[in-house]
Amino acid sequence: MTNLPGEQTRPSPATAEVTKSRDRKGSSRPAARWTLLLLGTGTSLFAVGGRWDVPAAAWISLVLLLRFTRIGRAWSGALWIWAAHAVAAVFWVQESAIGFGPVVVAGAVALAALQTLPFLADRLLTGRLRPGVAALAFPAAVAATEFLITVVSPFGTAYGSLAVTQYGDLPLLQVVSVTGPWGIGFLIAYFASTVNRLWERPGWRGGLVYVAVLLTVVLAGGARLALAPSTASTVRVAGISPARAVTDAQQAVFSKVLDIATAPAATVEPAMTAVENDLLVATRREAAAGAKIVIWPEEAVKVQEAHEPAAVAAAQDRARRSGIYLEIGVRVYSRSGPAHDKDEALLIDPRGKVLWTYQKAHPIPGSEKFTPGDGRVPVADTPYGRIANVICYDADFPAMMRTRADIMLVPSHDWREYGAAHTEKASLRAVEGGYSLIRQDAEGVSAAYDHEGHVLATTDYFTTEQQTMVAYVPVRGVTTIYDRIGDTFAWLCLACVLALAVTALARPQCRTVPAEEEAQHDRDGRGGREPQTPSGR
Repeated sequence: MTNLPGEQTRPSPATAEVTKSRDRKGSSRPAARWTLLLLGTGTSLFAVGGRWDVPAAAWISLVLLLRFTRIGRAWSGALWIWAAHAVAAVFWVQESAIGFGPVVVAGAVALAALQTLPFLADRLLTGRLRPGVAALAFPAAVAATEFLITVVSPFGTAYGSLAVTQYGDLPLLQVVSVTGPWGIGFLIAYFASTVNRLWERPGWRGGLVYVAVLLTVVLAGGARLALAPSTASTVRVAGISPARAVTDAQQAVFSKVLDIATAPAATVEPAMTAVENDLLVATRREAAAGAKIVIWPEEAVKVQEAHEPAAVAAAQDRARRSGIYLEIGVRVYSRSGPAHDKDEALLIDPRGKVLWTYQKAHPIPGSEKFTPGDGRVPVADTPYGRIANVICYDADFPAMMRTRADIMLVPSHDWREYGAAHTEKASLRAVEGGYSLIRQDAEGVSAAYDHEGHVLATTDYFTTEQQTMVAYVPVRGVTTIYDRIGDTFAWLCLACVLALAVTALARPQCRTVPAEEEAQHDRDGRGGREPQTPSGR
């Protein structure tokens, strides 16, 4: 029917309903976006590698935050994601009782900026790529960013690694023996990308591909645990920390001294010697009980520079008399200034010979001031396999931990709020490297793991009266794929992001309106498409 001049066309009921639906969407979208941001930020607080982590929160938070960026403006969304990650970093600092300082604040802001890049890459690239290919942009960018954090920053995997949030899920964790920790970050981000794809365009194909990938990883990990158990003989290892009474007494003395390095020996040496004697007595006891390897924690013995030879000689004598391998942690206070102090670990063999004196390679940024070591991980052949050694924070750097060893000793010194989380993070290095790992923590949670991540023994400094951990540790490890190929998977993810960026720039823009709105139009099959706007708007 032809309308008369000036007569208005009355919309059909179906068209009117679509218009109302779109109006409702437009009016509710801002509220929905802020809800996504708040929920995503809230759940991310429990996926930061801290003591209050909830494994599922890592998966959920990325889904929500990615949805937030996909239905809004690219650059303003990136700024809010930056803020969300900064909040999570501050929360991690607070829950871990690290203490705020210029280095910590600058690090939190910088890491948050790096963690924003995958969201920005996803927002700018996915509109120009085919759905199946676009689904890889976000996970590849997340894995590449996690890897770059360990390369360009002094923080390693202490913060910013999604893999550490999945502690205890052994079938899933086995993938790090192939990909390094970046593989788990990829899987979690791939889940977020897949869920968002289904949110925008419901269909079975994308979800089926992801389910197949995840099931392959989990089933292969389960098969590794079930079909390749350790058959190596074991050695008894004892981890010994000094009794709380002597450490508290030592700390009371130190608190009254301005400079330990230059203090009169008569003022500080009695307290230092009391700790040293406590460790020597406990070492003799554990050796008599059958321990063949004894490890003291980081900075177990604190000495002035002039007293170090005597302290080492006493440990050598004990190792020789007991016929054991003894690793001791020593903090040396130097008169030439804090930057010349030393944080050392010495391995002494049953003849009393010092096999190595290793210096910590990664001082904690902002809190430890001493000369770092060269980062070369020492290894010694023994009747109990190849024994290697790093110190505490060194274990947060996966590339450094790729060492052909059977047993990795990690003397450490944490504190109540962070000890357990830090030890759990170190367990990933055992799976990646194919060796057993013993982490003796002076003021935290000590634990021993085999090469598959099983807990062999554990003790908590703050809940255990006797500061000794005993574990029967396999004397032979395995060679992992990650040990052979290193960070190849991470480099491939980085190359994938670059390739997708080049592809996206070479292709015309596929869509620019929010994906769920376009999908709704396609399903309705009615009306023309709204005018398109630039991708970042």
